[in-house]
Amino acid sequence: MGTQKRFEGYLGWHIVIGLFVFVATTFLLAAIADEVIQGRPLTVMDAEFSAWLQTTRTPARLNAMRYVTWLGSTVVASSITTVVGIYLLLSRRRYWFAALVLSVAGGAILNRLLKSAFQRARPQLDDPIFTFTGFSFPSGHTLTATVVYGCLAALIVANTKNQAVRVIAILSASLLIALVAFSRIYLGAHYLTDVVGAVAEGLAWLSLCFTLVYSLWRPRNLENPRELAN
Repeated sequence: MGTQKRFEGYLGWHIVIGLFVFVATTFLLAAIADEVIQGRPLTVMDAEFSAWLQTTRTPARLNAMRYVTWLGSTVVASSITTVVGIYLLLSRRRYWFAALVLSVAGGAILNRLLKSAFQRARPQLDDPIFTFTGFSFPSGHTLTATVVYGCLAALIVANTKNQAVRVIAILSASLLIALVAFSRIYLGAHYLTDVVGAVAEGLAWLSLCFTLVYSLWRPRNLENPRELAN
């Protein structure tokens, strides 16, 4: 009985923390979106930062950024999701599989909806090297990197007690997300607010998905906590 109560409390804290992250990051996304819609000073900084980055471009850096940005592409996201999803199904970790699929697939749909809602034009550079279509806010590549690498980090952290491994997983995911985000600005595809908004969007969506799936799984697994722990 005591073990079950402790487990229920453990799950309760997960839901509270998940909702807190969701609310905080949603407010951040809303604040950035308001700046973009109203054309406030933050958007002026956007343009100035993009213009400055343009002066630092070299062929080698541009080529490197093209490889980095690929890490947030649909092809890479689909490949990682498929491989990890198969592993989770084979290991009977249905909760993690549901959270992964909902986060990645739902995140892609959400990003398209937000792009259509805000319809922000792509950056207008004096000497553009690449041509990008579609809308700018929020960044799709950055959103994809956030949900995919965020899911992987969460999976590793939840399934190991080794603190060093946990720290490495979190730092690696953060670094990959930051690199993809920076590459989108460097290549002229997005503004700074586009990628920051996308990270906020991704974290909000991740926390919502994990909290939702966790709360739905919990009543069915109170007598068998391994399904949620794995």
